[in-house]
Amino acid sequence: MVPGGAANEVTQLNIESLWTGGPFNDTTYNGGNKQPSEQNAAAQAIKTIQQTIFQSSYAGSGYLVSRVNSTGAVTNYGRWLDLDQGIARTSWTQSGANYVRSTFCSHPTQACTQHLTSDSATSGLPLVSYAFSSALESGLLTPSVTCLDSATLRIRGQIDSPGMIYEILARARAIPISGSTPSTVECVQLPVTSGAPANATLQIAGGTSREAWISWVGGTEYSMDAGDAAHNFSFRGPDPHATLIALITSPGASATYAEMLDEHVTDYKATLTDKFSLSLGQIPNLALSTDQIKAAYKTDIGDPYLEWLLFNYGRYLLASSARGILPANLQGKWAHQSKNSWGSDSNINIQMNYWSAEMTNLDVTRSLFDYFQMNIFGHTGMKGGGNTARWSNYPGCAHSQQMIWQLFNSVEKGFAASGDTDTAFLAEVKAKRTQMDKGLHIGSWGQLQEWKVDKDSPTDTHRHISHLIGLYPGYAISSYDPTVQGVKYTKKEVIDATTVSLVHRGNGTGPDADSGWEKAWRAAAWAQLGNADEFYRALSYGIVVNFGPNLFSLYNPTAGSPTFQIDANLAYPGALMNALIQAPDVPTITTPLVITLLPALPKQWPSGSVTGVRVRGGITLNLQWAAGKPTSTFLKVDTSIVTRPVQIVYAGKTLASFTTSPGLTKTITSF
Repeated sequence: MVPGGAANEVTQLNIESLWTGGPFNDTTYNGGNKQPSEQNAAAQAIKTIQQTIFQSSYAGSGYLVSRVNSTGAVTNYGRWLDLDQGIARTSWTQSGANYVRSTFCSHPTQACTQHLTSDSATSGLPLVSYAFSSALESGLLTPSVTCLDSATLRIRGQIDSPGMIYEILARARAIPISGSTPSTVECVQLPVTSGAPANATLQIAGGTSREAWISWVGGTEYSMDAGDAAHNFSFRGPDPHATLIALITSPGASATYAEMLDEHVTDYKATLTDKFSLSLGQIPNLALSTDQIKAAYKTDIGDPYLEWLLFNYGRYLLASSARGILPANLQGKWAHQSKNSWGSDSNINIQMNYWSAEMTNLDVTRSLFDYFQMNIFGHTGMKGGGNTARWSNYPGCAHSQQMIWQLFNSVEKGFAASGDTDTAFLAEVKAKRTQMDKGLHIGSWGQLQEWKVDKDSPTDTHRHISHLIGLYPGYAISSYDPTVQGVKYTKKEVIDATTVSLVHRGNGTGPDADSGWEKAWRAAAWAQLGNADEFYRALSYGIVVNFGPNLFSLYNPTAGSPTFQIDANLAYPGALMNALIQAPDVPTITTPLVITLLPALPKQWPSGSVTGVRVRGGITLNLQWAAGKPTSTFLKVDTSIVTRPVQIVYAGKTLASFTTSPGLTKTITSF
């Protein structure tokens, strides 16, 4: 994270696997095969492991301090995040020279780069230095900072004592003016007090270089492939040093800056912008800064430009934090402390973070699926600490029942493709699905009950709407069919009860309405119900209340130091898309998939377009609209699919019904 300093810049560093709770190693654990005399000790050992993992935190990894030895007043200052290229830039004028600092992290090279230029007519860059600081991150132990070679810093430390080892390698380069004396890059080992960790800096001085940069890579000893008996139930993997050396000395690391930048931008565009685009009829307002645009924003009135900007910003944040080994967490990747709120790990955000991923054609879900697939501790079952339901008894939670019904459907739909041959298991799933409570009960005041028993209060405006999970992002409500689910209510009765519950849960102004995610979820839910006014009210109110001047979503935004929570940033694109195109899942592959166009289009977006939308069934869809109505839509089916029936619907009218086939295309221009 780059705050945008001029002569002095302090860049926040993050390594996605740096965690205060591990790796860990309980030498007494043998996979649960304990003798009776060992069971008490084993139970206590496992409790210790759980506390270590589940009560610890994702952590920041310190700061890179960049200094330019330039004095005098700073003028012509500007900073911006280029969402077209994925680059943070700062420009300023000082002592007669114009400076530009550009920072980006490249997925292909797994390295971050900070590039500095000066256009001084009389000399090259002044003295430029790079140092590492742990002092700005409370609780981070001071690491050892040494010179790996004349141009490379080696930062090596532990997040706790004892705790996970992390390492960062940072290498500087300077490019001279053609035919001139190059600047000198030097790593300087600094004197320290007795017993203190080593410290060093990189310096670029002398010569006529007007261009310099530093690239850094980082890693930890964490291994997601461990955690089993073969690794003695530890997540400690190999020391990161060898991997980092390979990265920092790779051919890509010795490329020119122009080559590194081109590789990054090409990859970035292929991920975010080449396959998908959205227009809300926005008119860019480049005369005002982002914080000024945000300050002028009003609930229900809105601003298509800011709404479009937040959409693209959310996709940028997701792509930037979910393409590594681990999935995006509660701060994405940008936690700045060693102990962060809620551990900065997995909360309600885990599904919300990915609402927009596949629909907006972002190929970023692999790390999440790989994480789910891991079989740690040698047994099956998800491990998520206090943020997941423990194996306990609950009074018929509607959320769980709806989710389990959908899960059982997924087992049947995916069984043939999975290669599983356990037909007895499939038969049991089908039988239990028939017998189970579906989590759909209408209560005494017309509400959809949160519990199997009728205990909801009509004055409860709690931020959670968990019992409406089947409305969005699920489908137990949105694709409700009494003949399939075996529930006595008609679809209208279920939708009406859902609406009653949503109304009585409030509009996000209740006493605990301190987070942005609950407003984004309400917006998505209202869109699913086809209510454009309530959708836009929830969406725009969330922008006013829970998004900061830099467009970070904030928990408890009126506090003196509110907490950054990325879930509203990442939920926002999904909620917005649900107002434009809906295609909720269905219980069987033979049930028609209903694709609804502009189900909740607000009047603030009368004209627009969206291209590259991905919907279920291997379908890519483009849509244009004007005067609040569709003007054309085009869809294309992938070449490798499972055929299924599809309906295209607008304003309650079925525009097309067909069965998909490989490579099928359709264009609709009559609405």
